[in-house]
Amino acid sequence: MNVIEVKNLTKVFKTNKKYKGKEWFKHLFKREKIVKEAVDGITFSVEEGEALAFIGPNGAGKSTTIKMLTGILYPTSGDIKVLGYNPSKERVKLSREIGTVFGQKEQLWVHLSAMDNFLFFGAIYDIPKKELGERIDRLAKIFEIEEFINQPVKNLSLGQRMKCEMVASLLHNPKMLFFDEPTIGLDPIAKETLRNLIKKMNRELGITILFTSHDVGDIEEVCKRVIIINNGKIMLDDSMRNLKYHHLNKKIVEVNLKKDIKIEEKDGIKILKAKNTMYKIEVDMNKTSMEELMSMFSADDLQDISISTTPLEDIIKDIYRGKDEKVS
Repeated sequence: MNVIEVKNLTKVFKTNKKYKGKEWFKHLFKREKIVKEAVDGITFSVEEGEALAFIGPNGAGKSTTIKMLTGILYPTSGDIKVLGYNPSKERVKLSREIGTVFGQKEQLWVHLSAMDNFLFFGAIYDIPKKELGERIDRLAKIFEIEEFINQPVKNLSLGQRMKCEMVASLLHNPKMLFFDEPTIGLDPIAKETLRNLIKKMNRELGITILFTSHDVGDIEEVCKRVIIINNGKIMLDDSMRNLKYHHLNKKIVEVNLKKDIKIEEKDGIKILKAKNTMYKIEVDMNKTSMEELMSMFSADDLQDISISTTPLEDIIKDIYRGKDEKVS
């Protein structure tokens, strides 16, 4: 069963062109219109219980799409159904079936305690007092927030606040959750904790997840399917398994050696930058191994080393430009 069905969805924004100096006066009564097609005829569906990453570079159209899915923006054309509702016409009904968690936008009142916030949201959703109390107790145990549930939100760490944000979004038993950069700014331990909680909600509670993030770790651990959007169009719609095999297998290794040693390129090892004793190297883990690279110099020659995954922005750009292998 599909909980999201999108067909030929388009959103066009029209703004007045800005003029400077005398040009402004000349066009005072007749301004040229600038038309931007933020979303350009996209079609996709999401199955019940699925965990989907909806990603793309800044300005790609993902936020505009999500705002249309939640009823915040009206589409210019096309059809949307979310949990059987038309978001632009039945936003109030839809709001009782979905939840949202934004890493950069608080929904909790910071001067109130987490508990007072939960009681407030419970009143908004008309949840009976006894039932609300049971839900808060259950979620507080799952998210391990009992120790600070009565503290003002402003006194909580970012990781603690995000846990409370998730509890608040689950109080009304939503069937679907929209996550927008939920782990941004969190330390590695807090990120891992939050990712595990999101996976648990998806796996044990059967909640459908639509996830946006620029963090490769978030997408790789939480989602099983990825849609990449760029310039308002869907560039890729595939499983996480395929994307990981073809794109996330590449590592960026930066080494600083104690002496000038020539590192040669070979299948799976590409020199991106070389200056004196410093190298920036791309390693394709499908074709070679980190041990193969390390065998090119001894441990005594090594002064410093860092290993990272190719930035998601670069992966998206490569997919858009067709630089990498075609995902099949």
